[in-house]
Amino acid sequence: MRFGRPHHDAVAQLARVGHDLGAAGLLGGSLFGRFALHPAVGGIRDKAERGKVVNAAWRRYGTINGISLAAVTAGWLAARGTEARPVALSEREEALARAKDGVLVAVAVSGIATAVTGIRFSRTAPGGAVPLEDGDTPAYETTREGARLKRRLNRLGALTTGAEVAYVAVDAALAQEGHSRPPARRALRRRAR
Repeated sequence: MRFGRPHHDAVAQLARVGHDLGAAGLLGGSLFGRFALHPAVGGIRDKAERGKVVNAAWRRYGTINGISLAAVTAGWLAARGTEARPVALSEREEALARAKDGVLVAVAVSGIATAVTGIRFSRTAPGGAVPLEDGDTPAYETTREGARLKRRLNRLGALTTGAEVAYVAVDAALAQEGHSRPPARRALRRRAR
């Protein structure tokens, strides 16, 4: 912390912690669902029970996803208004910041669309017990509407996961770019603000 600005630095650090935890929550949940939960429920004998378990798990994790998306969005918007303002960034950093802006929009739009579609899908059977072969594949017994929504949900989920991976990658590149700038140059740009 710099002398004279401990409160500002502490707030910025807390915002960054919230941002990073949110990004971890979004991507971690997507990867867990796609590569662990969905294949694992294939071991449940009853197809309707598979759907019930998958839908219950995602309904519970929806709260984490919502909080995570809010934390990521708030953290980045706060940074864009302070230390990530265009005037405070090098050309390369600003290009990465604009890329991060765009990828955040993709994460938010695809994530919200996935959540809405997931809710609609779970409502195609009482208690979310939509018959599934595994977490990704509708069973023969699934209604036409349920199967259609599940296919859409799979595509949206893949899009959301890709957007989250891109967001984390751009965020890491931007952080590394900032750390790579010589301290004297960073100090001069701060004084110029």
